[in-house]
Parts: sequence; C-alpha cells; structure tokens
Amino acid sequence: MNAVTVVIGSICILLIAYRLYGTFMAAKVLKLNESIPTPAHTLEDGKDYVPTNKWVTFGHHFAAIAAAGPLVGPILAAQFGYLPGLLWLLIGAVVGGAVHDAVVLFASMRQDGKSLSEVAKKELGPVAGFCTGLAMLFIITITMAGLSMVVLHALENNPWGTFAVGITIPIAMGVGIYHKLTGNLKWATIVGFILIMAGIFLGPQIQNTAFGDFLSLEASTLALILPIYAFFAAALPVWLLLAPRDYLSTFMKIGVFIALIIGVFVVNPDIQFPAFTEFINGGGPIVAGPVWPFISITIACGAISGFHAFVGSGTTPKMLNRWSDIKPVAFGAMLVECLVAIMALIAAVALQPGDYFAINSSPEVFETLGMQTVHLGELSKEIGMDLEGRTGGAVTLAVGMTYIFTAIPWFENLASYFFQFVILFEAVFILTAIDSGTRVARYLIQDFFGEFYKPLKRVDWLPGNLFASALACFVWGYLLYSGDISSIWALFGVSNQLMASIGLIVGTTVILKIADKRWYILTCLIPLAYLYITVNVAGYWMVKNVYLNSASAGYSVINGVLSIIMLVLGLIIIVTSIKKWTELWKIPQAELVAQSTKSA
Repeated sequence: MNAVTVVIGSICILLIAYRLYGTFMAAKVLKLNESIPTPAHTLEDGKDYVPTNKWVTFGHHFAAIAAAGPLVGPILAAQFGYLPGLLWLLIGAVVGGAVHDAVVLFASMRQDGKSLSEVAKKELGPVAGFCTGLAMLFIITITMAGLSMVVLHALENNPWGTFAVGITIPIAMGVGIYHKLTGNLKWATIVGFILIMAGIFLGPQIQNTAFGDFLSLEASTLALILPIYAFFAAALPVWLLLAPRDYLSTFMKIGVFIALIIGVFVVNPDIQFPAFTEFINGGGPIVAGPVWPFISITIACGAISGFHAFVGSGTTPKMLNRWSDIKPVAFGAMLVECLVAIMALIAAVALQPGDYFAINSSPEVFETLGMQTVHLGELSKEIGMDLEGRTGGAVTLAVGMTYIFTAIPWFENLASYFFQFVILFEAVFILTAIDSGTRVARYLIQDFFGEFYKPLKRVDWLPGNLFASALACFVWGYLLYSGDISSIWALFGVSNQLMASIGLIVGTTVILKIADKRWYILTCLIPLAYLYITVNVAGYWMVKNVYLNSASAGYSVINGVLSIIMLVLGLIIIVTSIKKWTELWKIPQAELVAQSTKSA
C-alpha cells in the first residue's frame, strides 16, 4: 500500500463526518441556538471572557489541544503495525473525540464557561463534582509536567530552538495589542506570521555567537524558565499573549503538515510496515502490552483525549462569539488533529521497520529483535546526528518526515536543516498546550479551593488569579525541576483517557436533559462504554504487570497507588452517574427539556 491512498481516504472520511455527523450533532443533538448570547458576551471582562473571532478561537483551541499526543502517540503505536493505529484514529476521532469535544464545550458554555468539575457538580451532584475536580487537578499537573519535560530536552543547549520559540512571545503580544486597538485581523496575521518565520530562519545565524552562547541553556535553567513563562501566560489577559500566540502558531503547525501532505502526494512513499506486526499480542520493545487496550491508550490526542476537556471547559468557552462556532472550533478542530496524527503515523510507517525499531529501542533491546537497519546509517549521516536509541517518538517523526522529502533530489542538502526545523515545530506544538493547560489549571484551582474560600471563585479577582496561577506553576514546575516522575507517559495515557470518559459521562447527562429524542444519548454512551472498559483494563494491566511488579523496569509503587486512586475516582463517578440517569429516565422527556430550558 502507498501513503497517498491512506491520505486521500482519510481526508474524505473526515470531511464527510464533519459535514454530516457534525451538522447532526450541532442541529439535532445540541440544538445550538444563535438567539442566546454566549458567556463571552454576557460575562465580558476584557481578560478571560472576551468575544473572539471564530478563526482566532479555532487557532487557539487547535493549538491548545494538539500537543505531543497526535505527534508522539501514533508513532509509538506503529509498533503494532499501520492498521490498528489508522483504524483507531479514524473511528475514535469521528465517533468519540469530535463528539466529546463538542459536548464538553457546549456543557461548559451552558454553565457560563465553568470548568468540567463545576459542570459535573451541577449536572451529577456534589460527589461526582468533587471526584471530577480531584481527578482533573491530578491529570493537569501530570500533563503539564510531562509536556514540559519534552520541551525541556528539545530546547536544552539548543540556541536556535530557544531563540525561535522565545521570539514568538513578544511577537504574539504585539499582534494581540494591535488587534485589540485596530480590530484588523488580516494585517495582524500577516505581520505576525512573517515575523515568526523570520525568527525561525534567523535562528541558525545566532549559533556560535555570544548571543547564541547566552541562549545555550541547561535543563535545570529551562526548568525554572518554563513555569515562570507559564505563570504570565496564565495570569495575563487572554487577548494579550495566549490567544494570539496560539493563533499564530497554528499557521506553522498546519503549514508543516500541509507540506507533509504535499510531500506524500509528490513522493508517494510506500508504507513499509505490515498491517499487523508480531507484537500485537504484547511483548513489544516500545509498548509492552497487547494491541488492545493499549492502542487506545498510546494514541490519545488524535482520536479522543481527556486533555481536550480542560481546554473545552477552560479557555475556549469564555471566548466563543456564537453558539454555532462550536461545530468548527470543537468538532472541526478534533478532525484536523486526527489528520495531523494520521500524517505522523505515515511518517513512522514509511520508514523501514528495522530503522524504526532501532530509533525507538535501546541498542541492547534492538539486538534481541533480530532486525537489521536499512537506511538509518545514511539518514544519520545526512542529518549529522546518531539516531539510534533516541526513544520517545519525537525524533522518529522528524526522521520520517525528512526521509520522505529526501526522495526529492534537490532536498538532500536541506536534510539537516529540515530535521532541526521539525524538532522546533514539535516544541512549539507542545508549548502552546502548556500555555492553555496552565491557565486551565488556574481555573481548576480557583474552582476547587473556592469551595473553602469563596473569593477565589471570582475569575476577575486579581489576587486570586495570581495565587492560583503561581500555585499551578509551582506544583508542576517542582515536578519538572525534580524530575521525580517515572513512567509518566503510561500513567498519563490511562489517566488522560479516564478524563475523556468523565467528559462523555457529563455529555451523556446533558444530552439526556436537552435532547428531543432520548436515543441521542447513544452519541456519547457508545464511545463512553468502549473507553471506560478500555481504561480500566489498561489500568489494571499496568498496575499488575508494571507498577507493582518488582521485576519490571517501570516498577513504581507511587504510580501504582496513583493509578488505583484514579480508577476508584472513575468508578465513583460512573456509579453516581448511572444513579442520576436512572432518576432522569423516569421523568417524561418533554418535561426534562422544559426544565433544562429554564435552568440553562
């Protein structure tokens, strides 16, 4: 099979899904009403609640949700072959992810843009609300620390990357101020994009200079800078830094993958991987578990991801100008992210299996696989870097994209430059999620601790904002600086998909209350049933075979205990929800709709 077939088929499926299923969700299930003002209008404060252009909001939302997951997850899941990842991405995104993102955003906007924990409390009761809030605080902390670790190693002693990423901050602030004063989005976009591209291409020029030496930062220094930056991203008005930076970064993100799509059409590389590998039953060098449930745990963002619930009930519901914007901003952005993940998968499976496993396994483990590298030596020479044993997925994406483009004769001389550009692109991708994630963590802290000190719940109270922002940055910054998180991605994978289950639980409850036909709850109930079972099977497998198995390299009692706590919280929430659904089912549907209309 060749890559062009996969890309064309995937794009057609996603476009049809957006046009038909997305319209059905917006018009029939959620019944979006344009006559009702959104929270961005009713609670406008110029800081958090700001009516924002649809495409700027799309840019912010897409940049925030599309972090490391759609890049790294599909690459790691290629261990099982190309078909399991491709099927899960397409089915998971259409049936699960896009629905999840749309209903969470809708549910939050119905409650004035409040966090999912507050929405759960209102829809399901105080017990479910408390458990949801506790789970969200845990997951967002792990997420921010984990994402930051990836950026840390991408920018460590990398003056080009540090300069190009850092320059986006003043550029974004300038764009935000210009757009705020003039309202001219076109020129703000053009000038901002040109300046960011200039910063990227000027990056190599500062290497081997005094300024370059100044920007050659150690990991310990970056571990302090990142949470300090995130503090300002969380505390400053959303229009000044967060939204314009995410909006401008989206051009770069989508641009790179459009280039990859074009490259796939021009080169038309063959997929070198089989549909299924020998590791589908477990025992793989990258993911130890079997293809199910771990295909749905390894690939989160790109198919369905609980992290999206943080953004969908955090920054985005406070920015939407119209209710109809939910379809392109939530449903549409999820499908675009799915395409990004599919392209990442193609970049991995276009490599020879021996080359792929040599990059993603330690040399000792690779020797036991009985495989031989094919093009890895040539690629290492062209890129100027030893590529063996560079696990984690990020390098594989850069190598795969470079490998596809080197089929173009004149491109060979640019291989080293392009490789470094993709590494930079990945860092920017992840940093935009850290921006929004920290701001969402601020909202969660204000909601959660506001139960004990009421003024904290006011998002317009400056001392509360500063305290919550500082606390959020301190907690994940401490974890980042100490490096005291082992097996973070496996732990994040399970907890992240449990968060998606909670989002679907809330969505099911809301739809049951507002839908004209009760069977519409199946739009959330079907993906919820699959995901909740998958999460619990994966969590049990990890606890038994890894975290509490002293013979495993990933042995960690702390991670085992945390996993058990998370699964117990999920169990409490699902039991509470079933009880609530039973009570609601006894009420005539017309009466439920009338009640929800009055309380909305």
